[in-house]
Amino acid sequence: MTKLSLTELAELKANGQPIVMVTAYDYPTARLADAAGIDIVLVGDSAAMTVLGHDSTVPVTLDELLVLAGAVARGAKRPIVVGDLPFGSYQVSDEEAVRSSIRFVKEAGMDAVKLEGAGPSVDRAAAIVDAGIPVMGHVGLTPQSATMLGGYRAQGRTADKARRLLDDALALEDAGCFSIVLEAVPAAVAEHVTDALAVPTIGIGSGLACDGQVLVLHDLIGLYDGRPARFVKRYAEVGDTIRDALKRFAADVRAGAFPEEEHTYSIPGEELAAFERGLAPDARD
Repeated sequence: MTKLSLTELAELKANGQPIVMVTAYDYPTARLADAAGIDIVLVGDSAAMTVLGHDSTVPVTLDELLVLAGAVARGAKRPIVVGDLPFGSYQVSDEEAVRSSIRFVKEAGMDAVKLEGAGPSVDRAAAIVDAGIPVMGHVGLTPQSATMLGGYRAQGRTADKARRLLDDALALEDAGCFSIVLEAVPAAVAEHVTDALAVPTIGIGSGLACDGQVLVLHDLIGLYDGRPARFVKRYAEVGDTIRDALKRFAADVRAGAFPEEEHTYSIPGEELAAFERGLAPDARD
């Protein structure tokens, strides 16, 4: 199966075909996303919370995400695979942003990178695009700067803030971004932003009018124990299934019910006898 191209992604928007994106962090889930026909797989900095156990996205390092991204790239063959530039890997300068992005492409096999916010991030996006690396933008609720935004809450809920959000999205498009994530944006505002942009928008908590939707895989399958955001829909409770399987395994081991004969290997009788003769005290003298 051939990899989805950025041109084909743009055609999905033009044809009104919704784009499907998930955030995943390892080889097994990347393979499952591929088999399910997912269009984009994001290796998100949300790994800090879902995989590494931190309280926010901020602590995860570029080196940590590169390991996860490489695993995802090996599993997701058709989807466009995007590496999420973590906090501290692009804010200081255009040169640092380009350097971090090159590492995602060369070391982890990413097709593109994603960065958060506008303002200085617009220049960073333009520099990365000029270096030949596709960039996905991200406006609205940007978790890396959630403290400055007043916490994890919807953005663009006044006329002035909605206008600023639209201007930010347009600036990122002008910088060369091939797609823009709209997170926790009022649905009516997201619709206007989507209509104004030539590139696809990917919504998360931003309504049906976006060109596509994204959820964190661990959230949608019930594998993450943290309190899910309002916009999360659970499609399975895999965490309960795994927990039950582990409990049953532990009970079997403690009861001597596992392993059974079918789970063990045999040795020919004559070889066992020869081995046991060799264990006799006089055989070792």
